[in-house]
Amino acid sequence: MFIFSASAKSKKEQPGFKIGDSIPFIVYIDFKDMFGAEKLAQIFLFKEGFHDIHIEKRKLIPNEKLDAEMLKNDKALAEALDSGYMIQMFDAH
Repeated sequence: MFIFSASAKSKKEQPGFKIGDSIPFIVYIDFKDMFGAEKLAQIFLFKEGFHDIHIEKRKLIPNEKLDAEMLKNDKALAEALDSGYMIQMFDAH
């Protein structure tokens, strides 16, 4: 599981954001390698209407470290394991 801290600019009005505002995200991608996971994160953000996407931080959590307790406490991580990815938008940097 890869976790990316990213920012992207909105192409359209979003709740709480104007067109062109930079919006912070955490993107969870369950993929085999970091390069592919990073590209998928960018593609998913692009498909949701964002551009000028910058990956700021990258983190690998090995699947063997993902125990039931961690998944119980982190719903976004659990959803990413179930569906392959999860995008979480934040209000501000």
